[in-house]
Amino acid sequence: MKINNLFIWLKQKPRIAFFMCLPLILMVACLIIYPFFYSIFLATLNKAETKFVGFANFLFLFKRETFWLVVQQSIFFALVAVFFKALIGFIAAHSINAIPSKGQRKWRGMLLIPWVIPPALSTLGWWWLFEPTYSALNWLLEKLSIDAIPWLSETFWARFSIILVNIWVGAPFFLIMYLAALKSIPEDLYEAASIDGANYWQKLFFITLPMMKNIISITILFSIIVTFANFDIVRVLTRGGPIDTTHLFATYAFRVGIESGDIPLGAAVSLFMFPVLAVLSFIILRNVRKRTNEV
Repeated sequence: MKINNLFIWLKQKPRIAFFMCLPLILMVACLIIYPFFYSIFLATLNKAETKFVGFANFLFLFKRETFWLVVQQSIFFALVAVFFKALIGFIAAHSINAIPSKGQRKWRGMLLIPWVIPPALSTLGWWWLFEPTYSALNWLLEKLSIDAIPWLSETFWARFSIILVNIWVGAPFFLIMYLAALKSIPEDLYEAASIDGANYWQKLFFITLPMMKNIISITILFSIIVTFANFDIVRVLTRGGPIDTTHLFATYAFRVGIESGDIPLGAAVSLFMFPVLAVLSFIILRNVRKRTNEV
């Protein structure tokens, strides 16, 4: 009798769903939740990890000009890169969506290549393009009688190069998300708008964008989180140089924590991203939920 009751209990849909998700929950707990709380613990220790120092590591960071330079660079990098990824992805999605269905598959495949290739591997290819000794870009500029550009040795061009590579890698993600959103918009809305005499721009601003608002918001949120925590592009291209002017939170935490041997201070650097991204996530997701409830 007890066994039958157990089977009846397990057959309930919420419990089945829970047990189906249990492996993923355990994985998230082991790979994300535990390291997060452990990093909080580490950030409260001294360099030797033998003494509790409270917020001393955070206060030490707040007094360093390099740390605030990293904060400024990370915000600038995220805003500029995400803006252009969203813009390029939106334009590319509309362009592909306008192509007849039979011709869309090859374009989707080709444009997704930068996103499918491992970022570290594709960034290495970009490094060869930027590297001063073997730079194909500078070789081309010289053929056009234009002075060579110090892509990775001057602050402006180093930041430009990192943002360019990040856009190249991340824009296809926006493309595929926006294309899926465009496919979900009923054609009846556009047909009704055409009958009423609406032009292309009116359809865009009064049908397409309102119908895509939630997807746009969630995609931008995911991209900001990934861009803020970007490591491989900066690490491969510049290693934070010249003179720490291209460091982001992830690379600076690696420099301080691993290369300099101060694990608690590196943990404190990495934790600084959490409140910024938590507030941003709360604002964006609240707006998404509000729009969903209105519908």
